[in-house]
Amino acid sequence: MSKTALLFAGQGAQSVGMGKDLAEHFPTARQWFDRANTALGCDLAGICFNGPETELVKTENAQPGIFLVGWVALQVLRERVPSLKFEAAAGLSLGEFTALTAAGVMSFENGLAVVRQRGKFMQDACEATQGGMAAIIGLDEAATRAVCTETGVTLANLNCPGQIVISGESAKIPAALELAKARGAKKALPLAVAGAYHSPLMAAAQPKLHAALAAIPLLIPAVPVVSNVTARPHSAPSDIHQRLVEQVTSAVRWEDSMRYLLAQGFTRFIELGPGKALSGFMKRIDPAAQMLNVSDVASLEATVKALGA
Repeated sequence: MSKTALLFAGQGAQSVGMGKDLAEHFPTARQWFDRANTALGCDLAGICFNGPETELVKTENAQPGIFLVGWVALQVLRERVPSLKFEAAAGLSLGEFTALTAAGVMSFENGLAVVRQRGKFMQDACEATQGGMAAIIGLDEAATRAVCTETGVTLANLNCPGQIVISGESAKIPAALELAKARGAKKALPLAVAGAYHSPLMAAAQPKLHAALAAIPLLIPAVPVVSNVTARPHSAPSDIHQRLVEQVTSAVRWEDSMRYLLAQGFTRFIELGPGKALSGFMKRIDPAAQMLNVSDVASLEATVKALGA
């Protein structure tokens, strides 16, 4: 019997139009988008569907937008496959909040609201600092870590073999890129982001997120949810709270998280939300794993067919 894990997209996956055809084809999806607009008191659905891109890419919109589309994708999949069962969940950065919500740790409204707040807190931290990020392709973790140490930046995302993201002060990124190339990186490219996510430059967001999480009830997960910080399942609600605060400045250990699930016998993974970045990472981590995704009606129907429903 194959074990299934749900995976939820992170920031950077957003694109104008995300979720729109799901809302057009499924009344349930439309109801969730309307419910989100009511909960937040703004037209988040409209920003997801129609942009403009300058609004969608703002961290305070992109994060709850991706959370919302990932959640809606799960709800329409459940509607199409009532027998759907999953034994674990994980999410990349903000996607971890979607995964925790799917596992019953927080309500939809609370999850959406806290992700919106997280986005604002991180946007404020970006604006108060001069930070950037870059992708290092084709250099292993040890060599990339050495580059970071020597140039004063940090590891931000350990996505999959040969793909690592670094983060830090904008002035230090060019030297890190040059050193990475000199050490054998196939590519070393700056990323178009608002700031230095998953680095100490985001520290100002942590006490605010701590307070926001303290204001909502957190329950024990119904299934294991793998933490970005530890690459192991969360435990008590108090620990979930602490890990989510730490996650803002800590590296996302995505490859280790997936290898943990693979070692636990998981063979099927369903990526929920915009884009297919997590599917791409899994191809590099374990090409034998079954990778499905739901981001629109076409991918939903392909996944329903693959699940034999």
